[in-house]
Amino acid sequence: MFDFLDLERYDLLGAFWVTVQLAVYSAVGSLIWGTVLAGMRVSPVPLMRGFGTAYVNIMRNTPLTVVLVAASLGLYQTLSVTLGGEDSDQIGFRLAVLGLVAYTATFVCEALRSGINTVPVGQAEAARALGLSFTQVLTLIVLPQAFRSVVAPLANVLIALTKNTTVAATIGVSEAALLMKEMIENESDVIFLVFSVFAFGFVVLTLPTGLLLGWVSKRVAVKR
Repeated sequence: MFDFLDLERYDLLGAFWVTVQLAVYSAVGSLIWGTVLAGMRVSPVPLMRGFGTAYVNIMRNTPLTVVLVAASLGLYQTLSVTLGGEDSDQIGFRLAVLGLVAYTATFVCEALRSGINTVPVGQAEAARALGLSFTQVLTLIVLPQAFRSVVAPLANVLIALTKNTTVAATIGVSEAALLMKEMIENESDVIFLVFSVFAFGFVVLTLPTGLLLGWVSKRVAVKR
């Protein structure tokens, strides 16, 4: 039944490995950039609040496909930005990570902002009364509690990000969705089996992530 699954002809494991790398690099970048954006959105400086709000609203409502194609056509083909890549595969991969970070960070930001809102205002006021700056209050008092409150929402963002890596196929990144497209074209008589193989692959990637982070969320949740 699975004769079509010729691993010498189709590099299935290699394609899913690229998917995993896209998800991991993009998750780390999104967490960093999303945290910075969340800091901007609660900043006392109006210019930073305005930038954070405008960025989140524009990027979150732009289709991911448009973001990735814009990164490929705008940055690489128009402005010759290679992000240090030496060949087209590396450049495409790095541009895909950049686009995924730019897009996913907006959801990380909003999840974190909701966590910040769960921290009692009195704690920040007490910290400021002790002479702590805004950055110190945010990084030492507020964000540690906010992160503990939003592990479950961040897990959902990570799962969505893993599935969104399939959009990188639109700019030619050799991940799972691009291989699936090739297999559908060559193995059209077993098309549902091809779909099943890739669906199972993504379930294997996302289900343990959801279960693990769900367990972590219960362990570290702040009890108020």
